[in-house]
Amino acid sequence: MSPILEPFTLGDLTLKNRVVMAPLTRSRSSDEGIPPDFAVDYYAQRANAGLIISEATNISPQAVGYALTPGIWTDAQVEGWKPVTAAVHANDGRIFLQLWHTGRISHPDVQPNGQSPVAPSALKPEGMAFTKSGMKPHETPRALETDEIPGIVEDYRKAAENAKRAGFDGVEIHSANNYLLEQFVRDSTNKRTDQYGGSIENRLRFPLAVVKAVTEVWGGKRVGIRLSPATTEPGKTPLDSDPKATFGAYIDALNGFDLLYVHTIEGVTQQTRDVPDEVDFGQIRERFQGAYIGNNQYTLELAEKDLAEGRADLFSFGRPYIANPDLVERLRTGAPLAEAPKAYWYGGGANGYSDWPGMNGPVAFRR
Repeated sequence: MSPILEPFTLGDLTLKNRVVMAPLTRSRSSDEGIPPDFAVDYYAQRANAGLIISEATNISPQAVGYALTPGIWTDAQVEGWKPVTAAVHANDGRIFLQLWHTGRISHPDVQPNGQSPVAPSALKPEGMAFTKSGMKPHETPRALETDEIPGIVEDYRKAAENAKRAGFDGVEIHSANNYLLEQFVRDSTNKRTDQYGGSIENRLRFPLAVVKAVTEVWGGKRVGIRLSPATTEPGKTPLDSDPKATFGAYIDALNGFDLLYVHTIEGVTQQTRDVPDEVDFGQIRERFQGAYIGNNQYTLELAEKDLAEGRADLFSFGRPYIANPDLVERLRTGAPLAEAPKAYWYGGGANGYSDWPGMNGPVAFRR
């Protein structure tokens, strides 16, 4: 038995193993941000993970950056998530909701009334936005006014409350992948001159206010946070000028909230595990007082090695979970993993989403 596949105690949660299903945007929700009925099957099939982190979920209409992604700001969205969490629990699984605001990685076509996306500063990202009418170039966002920021903090608070109503076991704050919170953290995307910009302390002010609001709803031991100090995607975003100082200060401040875990993208998602010299994941592991979840291109062998060396406590798998709903059993038996063509990753219906077979046919699960 691999130690990765043995039970693990995470805070007050007993997990079946150290395997985490990473958040996977699949773009199957309705125009109103409601998960489809077949999302129940999709998540229940994958409840073999010790912990599921849901696909990134918008906290408000302003937070939306991609078409057909789910939300958690309306009663209808809450009701749409309830069967998902119930099915995961019926299969002895645990599931956290990832709270998401995309900031400048958006487009007027997916914003309310065609408004401009918001960001700490009016800096246009590179790359394309996924809209219902196809891929479109990102546009220059509008810099948030100082007095707008507390309202977004309250959007996070309401989303955290709604996640509790929907039956989730906890929440993960998405402060990674160059979305809104990380846009405030990095000095490459935050050029503000008010109390939310300039010094490291000021750049962390808004993200930490979000953490405070969310932990006031859930308590720290049911809240995790995702970070990505080394990634440049999406939007070809430059790194912070001093990631060790910035993220070291971030971790030290996060310790004051007694968070359950930090979930780090080690390298650049879908591209590489290589890390620039100015980024130190070992520092994050050493300084953070909760559990550490490693992510990005993990195999069972790499996870076993990192666990033995004390580099991480849990390990999240993303793309392998698309075509392998029985991933844990495949890891346990050494069975080969199926590969999902990229055409099935985003958009569509149940096909290529909740209809992948296991090694021995359809994956049995309870509703």
